[in-house]
Amino acid sequence: MLAWGSVSPIQALAYFSRQFPSHPISAQYAVKVLSSYPADAMGYVTEFIKYIAKKSQIVAHQLIWNMKTNMYMDEDMQQKDPMIFEVLESLTNSVVSDLSGPAKQFYEREFDFFDKITSISGEIRPYPKGVERRRACLEALSRIKVQPRCYLPSNPEAMVLDIDYKSGIPMQSAAKAPYLARFRVAKLGIKELENIAMAVSNNQFNDQQSFGPEVWQAAIFKVGDDVRQDMLALQVIGIFKNTFQSVGLDLYLFPYRVVATAPGCGVIECVPNAKSRDQLGRQTDIGMYEYFLKKYGDESTKEFQNARRNFITSMAAYSVVGFLLQIKDRHNGNIMLDTDGHIIHIDFGFMFESSPGGNLGFEPDIKLTDEMVMIMGGKMEAAPFKWFSDLCVRAYLAVRPHQEAIISLVSLMLDTRPALLQGPDHQAATRQVQPWRHRQGGSHVYAADNQEQLPKLQDAYLRHDTVLPEPDSLLNAL
Repeated sequence: MLAWGSVSPIQALAYFSRQFPSHPISAQYAVKVLSSYPADAMGYVTEFIKYIAKKSQIVAHQLIWNMKTNMYMDEDMQQKDPMIFEVLESLTNSVVSDLSGPAKQFYEREFDFFDKITSISGEIRPYPKGVERRRACLEALSRIKVQPRCYLPSNPEAMVLDIDYKSGIPMQSAAKAPYLARFRVAKLGIKELENIAMAVSNNQFNDQQSFGPEVWQAAIFKVGDDVRQDMLALQVIGIFKNTFQSVGLDLYLFPYRVVATAPGCGVIECVPNAKSRDQLGRQTDIGMYEYFLKKYGDESTKEFQNARRNFITSMAAYSVVGFLLQIKDRHNGNIMLDTDGHIIHIDFGFMFESSPGGNLGFEPDIKLTDEMVMIMGGKMEAAPFKWFSDLCVRAYLAVRPHQEAIISLVSLMLDTRPALLQGPDHQAATRQVQPWRHRQGGSHVYAADNQEQLPKLQDAYLRHDTVLPEPDSLLNAL
């Protein structure tokens, strides 16, 4: 078979059809031939991308951002991807050149508006942290004018109406200069927003027209930071969320939106009605348990019990996610608490074999601090903590049958080379979710898994005094 001549991809596919008798050697040969051709050798994927880009202008915009992001291997656009650069460049140019009339005007307005918004992150980077950078951020934001009927890439269903020019806040970062800004948006839906944007291009739009519900939407903009890693993590978290819902598990996850728009550039949707644990500590100077008591009343109140329930259902979900994806850097700035009591993890810059300062191995598998345990009853024997432990095991069992989907999603991202996959062993995800195939169904399976997973919670409990410092504080300590 190794000496057989090559055939066309169509001929190779035919060996799997009824045209030829089924035989393992011919099947192996067909796989060998198909593997020798580059991806999309016949241009089907390319033509499909061109086709869907013509069906929707917003889809075309998202495709352009995505292709621009993946043309290069570095954040500074110096290293072209040898495998796909030419294909993506040609395809991007083709999609853009096919735009004309109102569609082209919509594209130019949207990309001009968003490029100016994003560029502020790069503009303020040279300024020292603190007052000077905040002043530079507000000044740069004041120069931005809202383009008619545009949207944020992370929220293509919402039309930007105005900017809160006092909202520009540089975020904490050791080397980058991300910043946060708020926008007044109208929730219209993708199709309606596209229709209005095209009508503006045709000068057929009525400025007096009323829109749907208006809200303030906050977003973080980054330059010089690869957000594709966050996109991967949140897509996997989305699989977890759908899995929990499909089996009827009452668990809470919030896979917020992240969109990479260029190499090292992106926009991140802010979690609504939430503050980081670090912010709460600076504002109240009390622990999380005391914060719950102050906000919701004592433990006997209905408000406290509802908040505790929300805390436990979200804590269990994120504990399993963090364990399976080995999410690191869980300091107080990366853990949010919303007004309903849910805990929400953000910023997935270190996963699997990657961690701040190298794989130091000091972080527990699950972030479980003393104040978190207090909210869940104060000890492992308490009923709320037992419920939390039970939910963790059930969540682990629920996602196990979907291990292939999770591993496939990680594998599909290998070629984008985000930082989490540059560690020594990207098979960590496979090892974490590898099923025990020798087991059959039955209650003994649950009991066995309960015994295997509870030590992880016990270890985290025994280390519950581990409260990670802010990155800047950690760097100073080192």
